[in-house]
Amino acid sequence: MPQFPDFRLETHLSRWEFTARHHLTASDAQTMTLAELLALAGPEDREAWDSLALGYTETFGDPGLRRAIAGMYERVDADDVICFGGAQEGINLAMRVLLEPDDHAVVVTPCYQSAETIPLALCEVTGVALDERRDWALDLDAVEAALRPNTRVLSVNFPNNPTGAVIPAADLARLAGLCDERGIRLFSDEVYRGLERDPAHALPQAADLSERALSLNVTSKALGLPGLRIGWIACRDRELRSRLERAKHYTTICNSAPSEVLARIAITARERILARNRGIIAENLPLFDAFFAEFADLFEWRAPDGGGVAFPRYLGADGVEDFCTALVEQAGVLLLPASIFRSELTPTPTDRFRLGLARRDPAPALEAFADWLRKR
Repeated sequence: MPQFPDFRLETHLSRWEFTARHHLTASDAQTMTLAELLALAGPEDREAWDSLALGYTETFGDPGLRRAIAGMYERVDADDVICFGGAQEGINLAMRVLLEPDDHAVVVTPCYQSAETIPLALCEVTGVALDERRDWALDLDAVEAALRPNTRVLSVNFPNNPTGAVIPAADLARLAGLCDERGIRLFSDEVYRGLERDPAHALPQAADLSERALSLNVTSKALGLPGLRIGWIACRDRELRSRLERAKHYTTICNSAPSEVLARIAITARERILARNRGIIAENLPLFDAFFAEFADLFEWRAPDGGGVAFPRYLGADGVEDFCTALVEQAGVLLLPASIFRSELTPTPTDRFRLGLARRDPAPALEAFADWLRKR
């Protein structure tokens, strides 16, 4: 098995996530209690919860859960869905199934670290960076130029983590077309879909655009339920789906039965949950706007197009790494500095930090942040 580098984000969060007084860099939306989630259950799902037997579950996932997930798509059936223990397992197994040592992959950066480190452990990889000078736009010509005869995977993530960028729907359709023309798999990380500032700008899902494409999603981010540890891949290529199942036999085998029923409840009620979470972001944005307006000499701020995170620039002479370290050690406010999102494939910004926008009541964290800045 190839040796992976330290997962910088998880290592950093392991040190600070549960000890910092203010977690201002969270990537997930506001969660809910078990009682709140169960209150959203219809009679059939509530009965499934109350009568649940704690045995093994199906490797592909609970049939009712897969039906609920399929309802999120236009052209996906329940049989096109396979569930995983979070999105991370889906990324890992998909790349191992799709890539061989003589293959080539293209990854759009910046990204969640495993989106590039896992392909890099398997084959040659080319990165294509979002253009921060153009509000994190994606240069489709650069993507096309990066493709090779042996390219097998193009990996994208929109709304993007950490930038919050959302590309035009026509651009994603063009990427899907390019991949189909060349026999490439479009792997689309869609874990923040549903948190667009304007829901009309939600992108089509890759599995709806192409029979060969893979759509990755999870209950953790837009739905705010990371404790369930339920993710999935939707793909209309049944042969590939079967290969993913066989790969899963070597990892989790099957998912947690209680988590699958709870995920089914959440996905069935997703429109209510997503509307609530978009409302939280809408309430929070004026607070962040006011904060950054007060400290305009220190930060360059732009609200994201979608998702629950933003990637502001720090303008201070001390640099963003020292700045974030001092902030969490002295004021207890946790941010993620640019080094967490550095890429081995492309140049990435060195003066930015990730900010979380989708949890309730950021005012105490922003107040502690502002007090610390005023005293410096």
